[in-house]
Amino acid sequence: MGNSYAGQLRTTRFEEVLHNSIEASLRSNTVVPRPVFSQLFLETEQPLAHDGRTENDDEDEEVGSESNSPPIPYQMKPPPEGCCTVNGFCQAAKDLRLSSVGSDPLDVPTGFMLVGVKSPSLPETLLVCAVDRRFLPDERGHNALLGFLGNCIGCGEKGFRYFTEFSNHINLKLSTQPKKQKHLKYHLCRNNQNVLVKGAPICWRGHGSHANAGPPKKRHKGWSPESSSNSQSETLLSLLQGSSLTPLSPPGLSVTIPDQLLHTCRLRPVIFKGHGSLPQLTGNADEVLLSSLLQSCYLSSQTLPRVYQHYGPSPIQPLSAEMQILLTVYYLVQLGPDQVPLIEDLEQIFMRSWRESHLSEIRQYQQPQTPGSQGSQQPLTPSQLPWLAQLAASSCGEGVVVLGENIGSLAQGLQQMFGRLMEGRLENTNYVVIIVTAAGQETQSCVVVTGRHQCRALAESMFSPKEGLKEINHQLSTGVAQELIHYCNSQEDGDLDSLLDGATVDSSEPSPLSSSQESAEESVIMWICLCLCVEYSVEWREVRPIQLAVARKLLSHVCAIADSSTQNLDLGSFDRVSFLILVPSSEVTFQQTVLHLWNSGVLQELGGSDQECVSQREAERYVVKLDQSAQARIDSLTQEAQSNSYTLYILVHDHAHWDIESSPDSGLGLVDQLLNSCQVRDTPNILILHVTSFPFALQTQYTRISPYNEIHWPSAFSNDVDLYHEKTRYFGVSELLESTRSGSSLPLMRHDSSFESMASALEERFPKLHSAVIRTTVLIQQYCIALMAASGRVGSSHNLHKHTSVETLEIVQSLLTASQQCPAHHGHMVLLRIPSLALAAWAHRRLSRVRRQLGLEESFEIILGNPNQALNIGQSFTDQIKTWLKIQDADWVPQTYLELEALPCILILSGAEPLGESLPRSLKYCDLRVISYSYLQRTTLEQELGLAAYLVRAESRPPHNLGPGSDLLESDAEKLSSTDNEEEEGQENGEKGDRGSHSASLQQSLSQMAIPQTQSRLQHSKSTSSGSLSPRASSPNHTCSWARGVSRPPSVLLPRALYDIITASDSSGLPRCTSFLPHMSVAWASSFRPLLSKMMTCTEQSLYYRQWTVPRSYHMDSSNRTEGRSDNFHPRRLLLSGPPQVGKTGAYLHFLGILSRMLIRLMEVDIYDEEDIYNEKGEGVLYHPPKSSWPNPGIMKTMPFDYTIHDPKYDDISSVYCPGFTPSFEGHPARQEDVYLRRRTSRIKLSKYAAYNTYHHCEQCHQYLGFNPRYQMYESTLRAFTFTHLLLGEEIQLYFIIPKSKEHYFSFSQPGGQLESMRLPLASDWSPDCIKSPIFTPTTGRHEHGLFNLYHAMDGASHLHILVVKEYEMAVYKKYWPNHIMLVLPTVFNGAGIGAAHFLIKELSYHNLELERSRRLEGGGPTDDVWPFIILADDSCVMWNAVDLDVSGSVEHAVSLKQILQHMEACPELAHYGLCGIRKWSSRGFTGNKLREPFSRGHLHDFLLLNVDRSQNVQYDQNRFTCHDVDFTLRLHSAGLLVCRFNSFSVMKKQIAIGGYRTFIIKTKTTDVPTSVGPSQYICAPDSKHLFLATPAQLLLEKYLQHTRQKLFPLSTKNYTHPVLSVDCYLNLGPEVTVCFVSSRPHSVNISTTGMLFSGLLLCFADSFVTPGFLKKFTFLKGATLCVISADRSSLRQTVGRLELEEEWRFRLSDEFQTANAKEDRPLFFLTGKHI
Repeated sequence: MGNSYAGQLRTTRFEEVLHNSIEASLRSNTVVPRPVFSQLFLETEQPLAHDGRTENDDEDEEVGSESNSPPIPYQMKPPPEGCCTVNGFCQAAKDLRLSSVGSDPLDVPTGFMLVGVKSPSLPETLLVCAVDRRFLPDERGHNALLGFLGNCIGCGEKGFRYFTEFSNHINLKLSTQPKKQKHLKYHLCRNNQNVLVKGAPICWRGHGSHANAGPPKKRHKGWSPESSSNSQSETLLSLLQGSSLTPLSPPGLSVTIPDQLLHTCRLRPVIFKGHGSLPQLTGNADEVLLSSLLQSCYLSSQTLPRVYQHYGPSPIQPLSAEMQILLTVYYLVQLGPDQVPLIEDLEQIFMRSWRESHLSEIRQYQQPQTPGSQGSQQPLTPSQLPWLAQLAASSCGEGVVVLGENIGSLAQGLQQMFGRLMEGRLENTNYVVIIVTAAGQETQSCVVVTGRHQCRALAESMFSPKEGLKEINHQLSTGVAQELIHYCNSQEDGDLDSLLDGATVDSSEPSPLSSSQESAEESVIMWICLCLCVEYSVEWREVRPIQLAVARKLLSHVCAIADSSTQNLDLGSFDRVSFLILVPSSEVTFQQTVLHLWNSGVLQELGGSDQECVSQREAERYVVKLDQSAQARIDSLTQEAQSNSYTLYILVHDHAHWDIESSPDSGLGLVDQLLNSCQVRDTPNILILHVTSFPFALQTQYTRISPYNEIHWPSAFSNDVDLYHEKTRYFGVSELLESTRSGSSLPLMRHDSSFESMASALEERFPKLHSAVIRTTVLIQQYCIALMAASGRVGSSHNLHKHTSVETLEIVQSLLTASQQCPAHHGHMVLLRIPSLALAAWAHRRLSRVRRQLGLEESFEIILGNPNQALNIGQSFTDQIKTWLKIQDADWVPQTYLELEALPCILILSGAEPLGESLPRSLKYCDLRVISYSYLQRTTLEQELGLAAYLVRAESRPPHNLGPGSDLLESDAEKLSSTDNEEEEGQENGEKGDRGSHSASLQQSLSQMAIPQTQSRLQHSKSTSSGSLSPRASSPNHTCSWARGVSRPPSVLLPRALYDIITASDSSGLPRCTSFLPHMSVAWASSFRPLLSKMMTCTEQSLYYRQWTVPRSYHMDSSNRTEGRSDNFHPRRLLLSGPPQVGKTGAYLHFLGILSRMLIRLMEVDIYDEEDIYNEKGEGVLYHPPKSSWPNPGIMKTMPFDYTIHDPKYDDISSVYCPGFTPSFEGHPARQEDVYLRRRTSRIKLSKYAAYNTYHHCEQCHQYLGFNPRYQMYESTLRAFTFTHLLLGEEIQLYFIIPKSKEHYFSFSQPGGQLESMRLPLASDWSPDCIKSPIFTPTTGRHEHGLFNLYHAMDGASHLHILVVKEYEMAVYKKYWPNHIMLVLPTVFNGAGIGAAHFLIKELSYHNLELERSRRLEGGGPTDDVWPFIILADDSCVMWNAVDLDVSGSVEHAVSLKQILQHMEACPELAHYGLCGIRKWSSRGFTGNKLREPFSRGHLHDFLLLNVDRSQNVQYDQNRFTCHDVDFTLRLHSAGLLVCRFNSFSVMKKQIAIGGYRTFIIKTKTTDVPTSVGPSQYICAPDSKHLFLATPAQLLLEKYLQHTRQKLFPLSTKNYTHPVLSVDCYLNLGPEVTVCFVSSRPHSVNISTTGMLFSGLLLCFADSFVTPGFLKKFTFLKGATLCVISADRSSLRQTVGRLELEEEWRFRLSDEFQTANAKEDRPLFFLTGKHI
């Protein structure tokens, strides 16, 4: 019964059995049908019957009846006894009527949908049922499975597997055979009132999928059993690219297709529907193809852009039907005889015509419209159309025929066209345009393609690549291609096989691989070749500069995601990286990625293991093929990610444009199932990186990838590549195109005219065969003949050359001679791209047989590249590669094409599309002559061309005028490409960059050397090979063709049709292929789209596709829409795009490495690691036992106070005189002003007790930082606090910003009332989870980087932490730290230094202590027991450590700040101390005392525990900018207060190069930018004209004294025994000057100065305690310098007079100075003098 799917099911009996088996399958209990039936018998689009009706029309005829007898009445099965039989109710008596159940909640299982059933007994309503959506057609009437699966929504019974059973259950009471197509009529949906209503009708007409072939259900007239093109016949009414069932004309109008049309005319006409409805086609329907592409183009071009629809009625109108038809004729006329029409071209013609016709209206459209304004263009009338079209067609002779006169209907025109076609009158006609312009009717049209070449090309373009391969397999399996093969084998000179059988093979002739007779020179060269091949494995881990730049771009985008306010990625919470690389289901691609990964060092870096410990098998765990086994790997990773929240998982989706379908029925759609699943999407520590050379399908209106998350490879067009100093130059599609235009040499991309002629002749002879079958047969035949001719083993009497082409003969000759000329037997690779697996297997068998018969088995290998199979090559060739690479492993075999470098071979690469396989640099020819018209999308076409993409040495330039057969192009040809990712055209991301470096170095070494004479010269040549960048000529007898050509890009051979398309340019100057549909799974959003611009960057190109393309229904992004949102981007999804073979794999592998290093670095900080300065080396005296927990006040008083400053940050200040200690002035070279750049640091990993900045976001910290689960800020209030200070003589008003959550730390006059005080605990209070001392942290300029998050440092303990900020920074600190208490300094302190902050903190704290004591007294509690201590902490304190003493010495380990503070607060006699602190950490440990004294008296810095009660009378100097802590400690000690340092604790300070109180800005009054002003300009003479500085006077004075010590105190420089006497203050006079501090206060503790001679005297703001008698106690050297500092000139003179200084000191008028401040800025004045 006609032709069947497999070509063997030819009997009615077998068909009946087959259909019975289908019914049995559908009746089975399994929900999912058996795979064989779901694949072979999806419902197909039904061919039209003889009477014009489709098989699925509603006529009540019996399916399968072949006679004209009346239909057999249908007998319903009687219902079971006692069942309900009422219409509208099921047999369980449940109501099914839509009018009754429309408001009820209905249970609809997943995968089912509600459908309205048409009942003949109840025409006024529908019955409601639930049907599995797989058995229903989609909106286009396609993709419905045979059979039925439904549920009753009334009684709830489920699993009706047959529609007959279901119709009985719901009481349809039919008189004819139940058919779901007839009775399942409407989709049901709910309206706004949630009521179920009738929706769109179910599209049963034309349902099915032509991708799944099966036998027709019944024969009809004209359907020939001899038809051999089953799949093509099923495309009769369904064309993939936009086709649909033809709207039928009234029943009386039909056209009969002539019998034997294909046999007579040797073509299958293609009818393009145009305007109006086509008549019904009857007869041999499989011999005509219909397409709606033209009709869709017409409709799309008549839809105005939205911008013109927003303004209401408009004079701008779309193109009329008549103009569209005329333009179509114009387009067809200008096509060449071998050109095929492209819809994209016609769309652009329509758009340009529309724009030109309405140019003035478009320009003026934004202006107000006046009534009656009309365009000036006169419309084309229907009566003018036929003769204008005929006039246009007459210019091309018979190429285009217009049937328009006396044509009353399309049916008449088609009938006339068929008549002419059968009579042979259209032999030279390619297109027939039928136009109907009857009066009173709309214009109708259609276009019939009658050119043989055009018909074949259009027919095959209707197949997708996969469907085309299915058709090819069908033709091969049915044997219809055997006649072609037999015909090709028959030559004029005899049968080809007979010639092969007669080939003479000399068995004594040595093969290239077995030759052992080599000259001495040949042995030397071969030895070098073999040695240099070792570099193949050495240079794998090289990362090119551009790859490093791309990796850093990726890292930057990841950091940008983390830094955004969306909180979608918390990098600070991850301590390691794990990853999984997803690759297409190609074994070679899998092994290739594993090899890249193994050699990249990423696994060693992430795992911390040695190279020897990681095998290639270990690397396979991180690479997954996207097949059915991938699901388990993804599930495992997801579960692992959910249980390891501190690990960041990267899913790398390589070759990301492959498998983007959403339907799992096709066997694809895995990416959608895996990467778009909720588990992967919603896991916060999984980040997805898509990597592709062709991102277009991922750049649609519904894409999941934000445009801000796209990373593009740097472009050669925009000279980005030049920034990276690359040693390689990319050669891609743009360069291939440029080689076709150079003109002076043979282009690298070309077509083969001889081959095209042979193929065209056979295509006419075999019209039923697919062109890929014909072209593959011709191509392999040519290779076979070329092998016979080049081998010389077939008699010369046979003229073989005329049966092959020059191109093929050159390829084969090059293949054979290359390995023979090289002593090491290096050769080239020839790539044959044959997409069909069946054809590729046949080609492999055929070529292998010819090679064997010619005795060439050892000359070159023939490899079948099947993506589903591992690489397989002969043992002798494996041994050859192992020799080259010096591989000792006996079991080693090559697993990637990259490892075939220099192997002479023919690689037959099969598969519907390349899957990312990288090719070696020895690829010389890329033969794409078999690629067909189904590749006319940008992605599919460019990835085929991308196989030839190449990296050449950047410095090497191809030579000129190489003559015929050369593969090189001109060196300085200007790049064609436009967009800055023009190199993105091509195949995928296999990395020739990674594979190429060893070959290039080998080529350089070979080309450098002449014939070396000595071993030393050999070694020299090899060692200097990297210095040579261009080849040199070698001896012709000892040249290696492979090494000489390793920097030459391969030649590409294309079919003529594709060559013409690729080399042509559109109106923008870009290749035409760039304007093609970017991918099969997307569609253009509008015909009114602009062309891609030549100047577009890759970012702009992405935005273009995002605007103008939409995903089709089977695209995985088609469902990515959210109501009310313009985008639905996934926040943790990135896209890396770059040209094929450019090095993307190496880039993203390096990205994984640097990401891991960054995460480790995020867990590490730069800690100041400096040894104390001026350390004593003596043994010293041990005052406390080493393991003492707390200091003893009595013992501490007996310890001498260490005046020497040991903190390394003060290595550039004046030392303090201390008896018995002499500093060295040798270690004080000039220092950089930037203190952050000159201090030694170490990288230390953060402990679990670290303090953090604002970039740390862990779950435990959210509440502490002031974020609720929705990340909203806590509320806070601004509270004023005023107190009077006697020293200032005025009230001080401060402001507290207090979050609601912290108000319990304060007392108010009433709830919400006036702030009264900050609550303080009692000294007797103690809690294991509480810190008693308030922590004050002064900070400026570090709102982001200050370490204010003490949650982990405090180990969760309750504590009061107050940030002390300047008024102008209040808002920004509040923004970043919303849950922190802030003390805002008064406005006058905005320009003050750290001294002012500490001054106010201390005075506020003492005032608060008094208030708390009063509050306690009022409450009847003790007053002396209020806790008097506060903590002054620097904003860079990051970690704290404790020292444990054991037998071996001291061991320092991290501890919490809570532990340290609770230990210090628990000191039994802590109240005796005025100031306590801890030492600064150093990796050298506590080196100041070898006996490890646990406590000491000396200077304290950075982290202080201050007793504000005992230190009441000692204040910080509010004016100080530098050394304020040294000054305060000296005055505190001189006041008799105990100072104690806990040496068993240390604090680590993080290096923060931003902000801080040590950042000083010197700028002038005239400009607001920092100015280069020397220290000598910081002062000036009073009342002089001088450049005033906008810098505080105190800062200018301190910096001047620091930098001009030699001028001011010349006798003091490097004179430790004669220091400068400084009274009541310490000022830094530079590192070479020693200062002796004394206090003028009564009962002060000062060092003994008896017998000392001082070299200077410094009096700074001398108060009443300084008297002439006090000064007379000290003796000065003759010529000693005096410096008196006062706030103004008046007080300066008063001080001189009061202290009677003129008696012993000589003053000059010129010795009076002031700081370089304007009068309003209150400069400071000082006077210098000399001792008499």
